[in-house]
Amino acid sequence: MDEGTPADDVTQRLGYRLKRAAAALRGAMDRALRAYDLTVPQYACLELLDQRPGLSNAELARGAFVTRQSMNVVLRGLQDGGLITRPATTDRGRALPAHLTEEGHRRLAAARSAVYAIDRRMTDAVPESRLPELLADLDRMASVLDG
Repeated sequence: MDEGTPADDVTQRLGYRLKRAAAALRGAMDRALRAYDLTVPQYACLELLDQRPGLSNAELARGAFVTRQSMNVVLRGLQDGGLITRPATTDRGRALPAHLTEEGHRRLAAARSAVYAIDRRMTDAVPESRLPELLADLDRMASVLDG
């Protein structure tokens, strides 16, 4: 099937299949994270801050695949919930570095096991011998579309 020809069955297109898998992952994560009073972007933000404390709004937005405006809302919710701290002002530039609180670390640790279990179910669906190739293929697809 060439680029200019409509698919006989759009559900057989690679993009459709990737979107279906991404939607299934998002739905599973939404359901699991409800028990921890977190959204997927909030969870992603907590994971990123656990790995790299002090990230800015822009850095967190890129890492969580949301807009900076959406990340502002995420950060406000996390701050209001006592899961992160951010200074009111900064000495350099406009970035307000965020850090997990003790409660943020506790909530992340609790939610992490549920999210990792979802990742394990998804990973287990791929034969172990094919997993490295699949991951490399996904990375190549992202690279050709990123630029």
